[in-house]
Amino acid sequence: QVRLVESGGGLVQAGGSLRLSCAPSGRTFNGYAMGWFRQAPGKEREFVAAVSWSGGSTSYADSVKGRFTISRDNAKNTVYLQMNSLKPEDTAVYYCAADKGLWRQPITTMGRADFGLWGQGTPVTVSS
Repeated sequence: QVRLVESGGGLVQAGGSLRLSCAPSGRTFNGYAMGWFRQAPGKEREFVAAVSWSGGSTSYADSVKGRFTISRDNAKNTVYLQMNSLKPEDTAVYYCAADKGLWRQPITTMGRADFGLWGQGTPVTVSS
């Protein structure tokens, strides 16, 4: 069974950093754009960042631009989300997701409906 497995979440103070990882199990996701979403208590799941299948293109939500960096290592079949200068409002469960289709370009207009496989989520709590 194909799964996306996130790790790296935890508790951090405001201004701190965390790096999330997403490692698919059961198959490779090379060729697929990958994304990170988050869902805070009582709120809708929202887009955070996406990276193209090659890693050459990225897209970010305005709320995280300049603080978060998405990347991928296709040799390790892993996607990362480096989160710096964390704020209490970044507190949420973070989900990794895989594109429904292959070789998508561009990725700048991707939204939740474009992703077809989701991980179980990893919680991030930022204390003030």
